[in-house]
Amino acid sequence: MTTASLSRRSPIPAPASRTSTPWASFIVIGAVGGVLSGLFAIGGAILMVPLLVWRARMDQRQAAATSLVAIIPTAITSSATYLLHGYVNVVAALLISVGAIAGAAIGTRVLRRLPLEWLRWSFIAFILLVAAHMLVDSSEPARMVSTTPTVGLGYVALGVLVGIASGMFGIGGAIISVPLLGSLFAFGDVIAKGTALLVSIPTSLAGTIGNRHGGNPVDVRAGLVLGIAAAVTSIPAVYLAVALPPAVSSVTFAALLVAIAMHMAVQALRDRRGRGSANP
Repeated sequence: MTTASLSRRSPIPAPASRTSTPWASFIVIGAVGGVLSGLFAIGGAILMVPLLVWRARMDQRQAAATSLVAIIPTAITSSATYLLHGYVNVVAALLISVGAIAGAAIGTRVLRRLPLEWLRWSFIAFILLVAAHMLVDSSEPARMVSTTPTVGLGYVALGVLVGIASGMFGIGGAIISVPLLGSLFAFGDVIAKGTALLVSIPTSLAGTIGNRHGGNPVDVRAGLVLGIAAAVTSIPAVYLAVALPPAVSSVTFAALLVAIAMHMAVQALRDRRGRGSANP
């Protein structure tokens, strides 16, 4: 059987080449993601995904799948720091995780089937929606709601939403759960972050397993390098997050998301124009 026939039969595109991307670049990307993880409890993937597309020349699908690997060590380190200080609602984290694991299986299937351009623009729209929510609702809630059966079902439903977004976009899901835990369940800012980071661990594990079994391209070695670098830098950032006023944290986070979305949109439009000029 010839090489040409093998390539025609291969159902999965070959991952992007890493020969031109030094490992130092992955360490820097991971370190920046770790700072964001500690400060805003987002696992760092919201920045690592576009940086992997830009600097590592991965496509949106491979960047999303690889970033999920990186979130695992980052979320373990960051959530452990929050746990040591008592800033985690363990019951809520367990219930959200139940839904998130199921949702991640759905999200990884969508990631495999959705066209790359749709994935890219969906990701841009997603982070703009989160930024808008953070700007509209940045106040500290006065009192956390009690865990009733109805609230428990709400946690599970939130987990399904978190898991779907995690599988589709390569994020730990905290970018959704932190603002919603505050607005819907009246969590304080720091406890919402600690709880969301703990949920990111099983969510990212489930998404990574789904990507591996489903055929989505995953660069495990790059993901581990990203994750270890992020785990190291996330620890001091957690202590800064505890001292940061919630309003300042929300506005800063929203501004960062808008900047990332604008950069990704400009790059997407440039790529589209480049494809158009190459195919007159």
